[in-house]
Amino acid sequence: MELRTTFRLEPSADKITYDHPVMFLGSCFATSVGMKLLRGRLPVMINPAGAVYNPVSVSLTLDNVVSGREFVQEDLYYYDGEWLSFSHHTDFSDEDPNGLLAKINSKSIEASAFFRKARFLFITFGTARVFRFIDTGKIVSNCHKVPADSFHRELLTVNDIVEVWTAQLDRLYTLFPEVRVVFTISPVRHWKDGAHGNQISKAVLLLAVEELLNHHTKPHYFPAYEILLDDLRDYRFYCDDMLHPSETAIDYIWQAFSSCYLREETIGLINEVTNITSACGHRFNTGSALKRARFAETMIRKISKTMKKIPSADLSAEMNYFRSLLGN
Repeated sequence: MELRTTFRLEPSADKITYDHPVMFLGSCFATSVGMKLLRGRLPVMINPAGAVYNPVSVSLTLDNVVSGREFVQEDLYYYDGEWLSFSHHTDFSDEDPNGLLAKINSKSIEASAFFRKARFLFITFGTARVFRFIDTGKIVSNCHKVPADSFHRELLTVNDIVEVWTAQLDRLYTLFPEVRVVFTISPVRHWKDGAHGNQISKAVLLLAVEELLNHHTKPHYFPAYEILLDDLRDYRFYCDDMLHPSETAIDYIWQAFSSCYLREETIGLINEVTNITSACGHRFNTGSALKRARFAETMIRKISKTMKKIPSADLSAEMNYFRSLLGN
């Protein structure tokens, strides 16, 4: 008797390797999956402007990444003692406008240079609802706790999203024809919209992406949303807030992601590197100097061996850590 509605994922013909930089843009769910690759020391960049949730803001973020846009003070907004950018997450705020601009522009330069080498772009949409700043008429990436009456709240239509992203896909193909675009819909529920409102928002995103998959560049779709809601579909796979997927759910989705976009040998290398990075958190009992030294020597040998297999994986911090345990 089959007690779950599972489904098979068609493996992607294009695979992620240690030689193929990957950028993740979108909701915090993009961070959850992207961090799995980052811990394996693959060349990954996740949300250089912080997490963004709606399709328009994700597209605008990508525009800024591609152009390497330089922000100036006129692009900032001053509220409640801090300067902030409506094009960035709340991580990008500061009492000093020059310090904030330095942080924003440094990340912008880094992201632009990274994207020019990228082979994969994963786009995760979280919600079809947007906030439009009344003073400028522009859709913001984050409201930064500015009073709600400063914004108009809107629900994007399927056509709104398809129009923005059709133009974006056309532009990407012209500038970076080698980049493979993969869309996902975040399974994180936006409960502030209410149960029905959340479903309407996700439905708009799903319909829009379905149309975008017909684009001549042949973007892919990874069903993270469906895996959590139609395969796992149980509250034990949610965090305590009952909105975000639990670590178990993220691991399950990661396994599906790996089987789709990674070769077996790459998965093996990721596990090897992750074991090394995780070992840095190992704690020793007091008075275990000999054990600590033996453990450090073992890890140094492992790191040396792994670095020969993956020259592009930077494990210098881990190497220095274990050498410090030996007093070197």
